[in-house]
Amino acid sequence: MFAILPFVTCVGGCGLLAAPCRVTSAGLKIIPGVGGALAVPTDACAAAID
Repeated sequence: MFAILPFVTCVGGCGLLAAPCRVTSAGLKIIPGVGGALAVPTDACAAAID
């Protein structure tokens, strides 16, 4: 039960709405060299939703 609790609270409410932005950001950050710069707008999207 306690192992699942952080995940449930993370995806509840606004976290659920920000999930697509966060997943896209994580995917972009994988790209070597330019991934961090490409992920800035999606990070801002997730921050605005939160």
